[in-house]
Amino acid sequence: MRWLTGIAGLLCLSAPCAAAPAATNKVMAGWLEPGYLAELPGHKVKLKLDTGAKTSSIDARNVAVFTRDGKPWVRFELVLKGIRGDTKTITLERPRLRTVLIKEHDGRPGKRSVVKLAFCFSDRLHHAEFTLVDRTEFNYPVLLGRRFLAGVAVIDPQQTYLTQPDCGDTGKTAAKPGIS
Repeated sequence: MRWLTGIAGLLCLSAPCAAAPAATNKVMAGWLEPGYLAELPGHKVKLKLDTGAKTSSIDARNVAVFTRDGKPWVRFELVLKGIRGDTKTITLERPRLRTVLIKEHDGRPGKRSVVKLAFCFSDRLHHAEFTLVDRTEFNYPVLLGRRFLAGVAVIDPQQTYLTQPDCGDTGKTAAKPGIS
């Protein structure tokens, strides 16, 4: 009987032995998923789900800070290349929530404005915080960071396009909006 216990122990060392995951409301997603901005319904873009990034970011150009009613606001153009290869540009104005310092690729810190945007991911309309940055040199216009993903999705890094954005005409709002 002891030898059976020993063999079972060895099997656990050679193969993953984990408890079954608890039930969750999180969606199973790949590292790349489709989605769309609430202001551009139907214009699907590629969302890179990146657990290595803390904060979400979106491709923004001509970012200008101004004051409205004594508070800082940001005017910016979103340049969103669609899944079908077409690009749409939209100018938006949002309250600036804060400014963050992000380490750029060359190692130097860069200042970025943070705004809240609504977007459809899977079957929910989410409201999340995004840094505004020119992502011309990146493959994907939108990056969803772990602050947002932590409460929303479980990522399978070997998969892509496990979800489809379907928020309906009015959009089902996420029970707990993600903040990234």
